[in-house]
Amino acid sequence: MSDSNSRRNLLCLTECAVFVALSLALSYLKIPIGVSFGGFGGSIDLVMIPLIIIAFRWGLGWGLGAGLVFGTLKFFFAGGTAVNWQSMLLDYSIAYMFVGFAGLLRLKKGKMWLAALIGCIGRFLIHFISGITIYAMYMEDIFGLPMTNTWVYSALYNGSYMLPNTILAVLVCLLLERVLKKYLYKGFN
Repeated sequence: MSDSNSRRNLLCLTECAVFVALSLALSYLKIPIGVSFGGFGGSIDLVMIPLIIIAFRWGLGWGLGAGLVFGTLKFFFAGGTAVNWQSMLLDYSIAYMFVGFAGLLRLKKGKMWLAALIGCIGRFLIHFISGITIYAMYMEDIFGLPMTNTWVYSALYNGSYMLPNTILAVLVCLLLERVLKKYLYKGFN
């Protein structure tokens, strides 16, 4: 491996560690939301923003890895709740790993907002799958509506916190791409 590649990998690894730590710190600043449900629930926060930035700057592989590490750390250090090991994997490790799909648009100028949307949709899909498989047994009324369909239940429950998070992430990334232009594209032109 050349000295240039070694430096680039070290820079990437260092940035990933810093941004995962930033996401973890941001996980303590949240607005609880989501349908109250057995003590579980979503929140509005900014934890996906650093993960999206890493994925957008360094690509799919590094984005998926950073998301996986963050999701696992979030469960253990930021009050994660799960009913079993499968829900821990799906709702934390894998869900945040899927935010890394923002890396599909690596360094596409003017598209960080779209990368954020892709990452948020990826995370929502995993929460949705968790809802229709693991959490279906906890199905209850949502918004005063009786729930009999696990697909509708999971979409409403997970959408109640993922939709505001997605809107927030897209808007913040739209603004941040302009502010961070020199950082994002430095050394990649």
